[in-house]
Amino acid sequence: MDHPVVHVAFTDALAYCTWAGVRLPTEAEWEYAARGGLEQARFPWGDELTPGGRHRCNIWHGQFPSHNTLDDGYLGTAPVDAYEPNGFDLHNMAGNVWEWCVDWFQTSFHRTGPREDPTGPPSGEAKVIRGGSYLCHRSYCNRYRVGARSSNTPDSSTGNMGFRVAHDA
Repeated sequence: MDHPVVHVAFTDALAYCTWAGVRLPTEAEWEYAARGGLEQARFPWGDELTPGGRHRCNIWHGQFPSHNTLDDGYLGTAPVDAYEPNGFDLHNMAGNVWEWCVDWFQTSFHRTGPREDPTGPPSGEAKVIRGGSYLCHRSYCNRYRVGARSSNTPDSSTGNMGFRVAHDA
């Protein structure tokens, strides 16, 4: 009961948000929240992956994809509060599961879109996912960095993809 929900397609996440009276974050909101008040840091807690030798996220350790050493304590998902929160008191903003954002994915949008509170393009084929997952490894995707981004089709669901909700203050 304390792990993230997984195997949730974008369309399922939207249906939940409608039911719960919340929404999915935009990509810009997600990144702002993940940074937790830090500017230009690689991770939600700073620039070191394991500050003081302490693991701060659930990612693949060892030889990908054949051997996970489980140095961070988890083979699959970790409990949502397994690691210290960032500066905004948010847990697991890096690793654990990819998180859906409401924006359509476009590789060049961030270079051409508005500088403040940007939103994604009006249409597309894939939705933005952020945060990386327990299957991310520095040799494979290294997408558990705050600035990293990826995408997936709205009908996709996997064991390492979930979502986080947002609401207007």
